[in-house]
Amino acid sequence: MKKHALITTALLLFASMTFGAGFQVNVQGLRQLAMGGTGTGWMWDASCIFYNPGGLARLKNIQAYGSVHFLMVNTQYVQTPTGGYSARSKPGLYTPFNVYVGGRLKQDGKLALGLGVYTPFGSGLKWDDNWEGRYVVQSISMNAIFFQPTVSYKISDAISLGGGFIYAIGNIKLKQAVPLQDANGNDGYGELKGHADGVGVNVGLHIQPSPAFQVGISYRSQVNMKVKNGDANFVVPAAASSSFPNTSFKAELPLPQVLSVGVGVRVMPRLVLTAEANWVGWKAYDTLFFDYETNTSTLTDTKAPRNYKNTLALRLGANLKASDRVALMAGLAYDPSPVADGYVSPDLPDADRWLVTGGFSVKATNKLTIIGAIEYGASKKRDAEYIPANFNGKYQTKAIIPSIGLSYDFR
Repeated sequence: MKKHALITTALLLFASMTFGAGFQVNVQGLRQLAMGGTGTGWMWDASCIFYNPGGLARLKNIQAYGSVHFLMVNTQYVQTPTGGYSARSKPGLYTPFNVYVGGRLKQDGKLALGLGVYTPFGSGLKWDDNWEGRYVVQSISMNAIFFQPTVSYKISDAISLGGGFIYAIGNIKLKQAVPLQDANGNDGYGELKGHADGVGVNVGLHIQPSPAFQVGISYRSQVNMKVKNGDANFVVPAAASSSFPNTSFKAELPLPQVLSVGVGVRVMPRLVLTAEANWVGWKAYDTLFFDYETNTSTLTDTKAPRNYKNTLALRLGANLKASDRVALMAGLAYDPSPVADGYVSPDLPDADRWLVTGGFSVKATNKLTIIGAIEYGASKKRDAEYIPANFNGKYQTKAIIPSIGLSYDFR
């Protein structure tokens, strides 16, 4: 393999893995997670700061809310077309979290303020250092944290609206083997690290025409994450070091816009059913450009085609109040992949996914509620090709996310 092709492959991989759909985690509220990810239509707690800022003025009390999620991902790879080689990613644990504080300034007032700190993107994958695809990826991790101050106003008994400014920060790390061996036969490797930030908005409208029916619409804008001073470092034999200089780079990486419409219906005094659709604007992620501080014949500025497509995720949920203090939740979701054929890479291979969810809430005191939830997701098996590296294989990814959290009402 030519050195120029190798470096181009590394850069294209960096583009593909940075904010792919596999790194999007819809775990910003535990009740909503347990109900298939539905949260735009029915307002439960302060996590509406993320799901629908328009609903914050519906909360009766100022509330503090926090949760942590334990994301465990496993991917299986089978080489195609022969099927003679297979590999499985190493166990990994990632911990997205959420903190929300907010509510109406006066119990009978119309104005509400809040702040959300949450992680809508964050995951990773690690393969054995000597696996067949090591020249494409060995390990990868990524996280993004959003800070969102929010204001909401209750226009009438039926209508409220709200919005928040988003400031996002993120970190990413990739390790990839280089097909140049030292005197002991060990591969060289390259590491790409970057810190990014960006801004956006999250706005929402909530309508409650009756106590038994709620509907919501929310829009989260695209956030362009800018890497201004990333590090590209290489460990290679001394004879090749001039072709693989350690350098910095700049890039701009889009996180997609999301338009959500949700409804909730209290079909029985103790049972609420919810449904939601999320349109995700992945098409903005069509091409990425990387500008390197130091260029050589093997390390040139690159333009990487991604050709993502927009997607529509569908979600269903149920909440049953089993007693005055205990509620049970369940849900189902279908989340299609935006990744085009020919661009499915082993960094975190993406495919259409079904998600099954469940959970509970226990009102421990009049002010304190304990919430637990779990999500299990399995992608369809996808026989795919990664054209930039001429790497083929069949993938299936499974993930499980147990979660725990607390909410506290101040009044």
